Amino acid sequence: MKILFLGDIVGRTGRTAITENLARLRTEWRLDFVVVNADNASNAAGLTTDHAKQLLNAGVDCITLGDHAFDHRDMMQFVEAEPRMLRPINYAKSAPGKGVRVYDAPGGRKILVAHVLGQVFMKRAFDDPFSAMDQVLRAHPLGGLVQASLVDIHCEVTSEKMTMGVFCDGRTSVVVGTHTHVPTSDAMILPGGTAYLSDAGMCGDYNSVIGMDKAEPLRRFVTGMGKGRFVAAQGEATLSGLYVETDDRTGKATRIEMVRQGGCLLQSGP
Repeated sequence: MKILFLGDIVGRTGRTAITENLARLRTEWRLDFVVVNADNASNAAGLTTDHAKQLLNAGVDCITLGDHAFDHRDMMQFVEAEPRMLRPINYAKSAPGKGVRVYDAPGGRKILVAHVLGQVFMKRAFDDPFSAMDQVLRAHPLGGLVQASLVDIHCEVTSEKMTMGVFCDGRTSVVVGTHTHVPTSDAMILPGGTAYLSDAGMCGDYNSVIGMDKAEPLRRFVTGMGKGRFVAAQGEATLSGLYVETDDRTGKATRIEMVRQGGCLLQSGP
């Protein structure tokens, strides 16, 4: 299976990069399934229903959220009704929606996508991500009823992301980190056959401070005082993420490539 994962979409410029390029990439790379993280896609925090529909109509198969999952109140109803939306599995138990689903892929194949939040340095105390993922992967073993599986771990610390990769190695096809908006260069296939990347980066303007217009972050760091809210930078976005090919029989990764398309980062892809 050919899978594309794109990192945190930031603001209008990130959404535009998706809507203007995804159809081309699906054709050129013959993609079977596309997952995007959209935790900052609307006003740089959270996701609105209208913007979610825009991404889905552009050809996204599954949208993961994050710690800003319900910053926009309309998402609470939409995530319950739209199966292509995933909030974190270890969010509050009363939260609407689901954090894991099995989706159809071309050729009658199945892919599991799970979304989980880390705990270290996060603003809220979320439930243990490892026990949550263990339950999911025990119920959906590789080589069983699903031909591939992907885990999006949304957290601050690279060591926690790497530990999740090790924890899931041989049990899932892909573990990819999100949340920090800075792409890492450690794409690898772990010994058990799981494709891993600590952070996919963002789909946003890198001539910025992690996707935000420079003025307010600069003011806060230099003076210790804020004057306004963070707003998303509006320059050309770079599509950042991960391309993975998997073996349909075993579910293990056979190829991994970092993706950088457009904007100011060095270009890469399959």
